[in-house]
Amino acid sequence: MVTNGSVQSVDRAARVLEILAREGAAGVGEVARELEVHGSTASRLIAALEDHDLVERDGVSGKVRLGMGVLRLAAATRSNLDLTAEAGPVCDALAEQLGETVNVAILREGAAVNVYQAQGTRTVALHNWVGNRTVLHATSSGKMLMAHLSAADRDAVLEAPRERFTAATVIDADALHRQFDEARERGWAAVVEEFEEGLNAVASPIRGPEGGVIAALSVAGPAYRLAPEDLPEVAEVLVRAGETISQRFGYRADVTG
Repeated sequence: MVTNGSVQSVDRAARVLEILAREGAAGVGEVARELEVHGSTASRLIAALEDHDLVERDGVSGKVRLGMGVLRLAAATRSNLDLTAEAGPVCDALAEQLGETVNVAILREGAAVNVYQAQGTRTVALHNWVGNRTVLHATSSGKMLMAHLSAADRDAVLEAPRERFTAATVIDADALHRQFDEARERGWAAVVEEFEEGLNAVASPIRGPEGGVIAALSVAGPAYRLAPEDLPEVAEVLVRAGETISQRFGYRADVTG
């Protein structure tokens, strides 16, 4: 039978792993202080984790760090993780909530490639973008993905000619860099009729276990329903959904930072 004490021990052991993931290494005393437990309790928790190779002690400093067992577990988990499977239920619920089309896109060879699409209740005969490559500079997903590239990688992508799709399309490199910086800082990117006249979109990041952006989550709709003044409010919903998907991939903001 599982007791309250057993559950508490499991919770504390999990917190030990999170502390070490965040700090890199920590002494028994440091762990005890953060857990608000006696040193002997922290020592027993660490010893139990050592038995399963989940933590190991540095022979010189005596500090504790994550062990090879964590890598074994991570490898087993990652092999079963699939972006569309993890993001799909969240996208479906988001499309139902907003009534608009939701897409997940990844960065591949200088383009945003859509890997999942959920159609909202208010959309009619919308094009299915799954498998399609879309430009980076004029789409919300593209801007979000570009926002998290290094400056050198951004410059390399922007060396290619940029097509103007509408009068609102931004093609100036300096202006795009400013948009990317803003998107990274505020946590979402938007386009107002840049890729297609009458179509607006917002995108948020999806992060992997280490915090890197692995995909972009976007919602798109006609300008008369998804007006520019509505985008910040929609973005809040989208950011929360992106965080939910990121958590399904093992990302924890309080651990990874």
